[in-house]
Amino acid sequence: MASVVCVHGIGQQVLGEGSLLKDWQPALLDGLRRHADTTASSRSVAAALDVRAVDVAMAFYGDVFRPAGSFLAVGDPILGVADVAAGLERELLAAWWAEAARVDGRVAPPGGDTLAATPQWVQRGLMQLSNSRFFAGAALRVMVRDLKQVARYLTEPAVRTAARARVTELLEADTRVVVAHSLGSVVAYEALCATPGHRVRALVTLGSPLGIANLMFDRLDPAPVDGQGAWPGDQELVWTNVADPGDVVALVKDLRPRFGRRVRNAVVDNGAKAHSVVPYLTDAVTGAAIAAGLA
Repeated sequence: MASVVCVHGIGQQVLGEGSLLKDWQPALLDGLRRHADTTASSRSVAAALDVRAVDVAMAFYGDVFRPAGSFLAVGDPILGVADVAAGLERELLAAWWAEAARVDGRVAPPGGDTLAATPQWVQRGLMQLSNSRFFAGAALRVMVRDLKQVARYLTEPAVRTAARARVTELLEADTRVVVAHSLGSVVAYEALCATPGHRVRALVTLGSPLGIANLMFDRLDPAPVDGQGAWPGDQELVWTNVADPGDVVALVKDLRPRFGRRVRNAVVDNGAKAHSVVPYLTDAVTGAAIAAGLA
């Protein structure tokens, strides 16, 4: 049984539980150490030191998005500009593009034809994103694939159900902390909402898109009521949301307007890798949130 359940983000379909934990677990421990270095609380220090004995599990759902293997088929399908579908996928591209332009002077903002979202507009958007610090080095097909993963989770009930089940099946009586990154924060949030009576004490979301109106927030399950999202646990659960100012995926850094004042929001500096999970995990702020749940 796992005391800490981790939930990965988009683009991990060719990995697995073990390969992801090779990066996540040491980084999580480093964050606890950084927290211990900055606090005089012996209880927090003890929680950080004891994490070596804490069972950490990865709720892996990437394979839900991976096509079944077959002879003469290698890797992901080759995706291009024409594969970015009208509607949610192009709307998400527009949101990423606008945010990248806001935080990165190398990215030209979308023009007045944003709503038209023609194939030519899509090509310009992808080219601008490829020039950004955030998406530097990402192939066009990778960006298109990521757009499609988010859209599939939100629009295909079977995908949503399968991904959430990977989280709920790991929630045991002694699970105290859920740490979730990127799209995984949406999966984790919905899984906790769908598991009444769970005993998770700390939800830690990293680089989360949960607060994006229309594209994400208004499509959540359970649906928000009067502009407010459901609380993913009982009154004892502490939710800490951590974002880098340059994280394009985490468009909305402060989740309090959407989920209430109880959400604790923190801003960290991840350097050149604004959305990478490793610098999120190694920050003392993240370590403090995890340690509190384990204490």
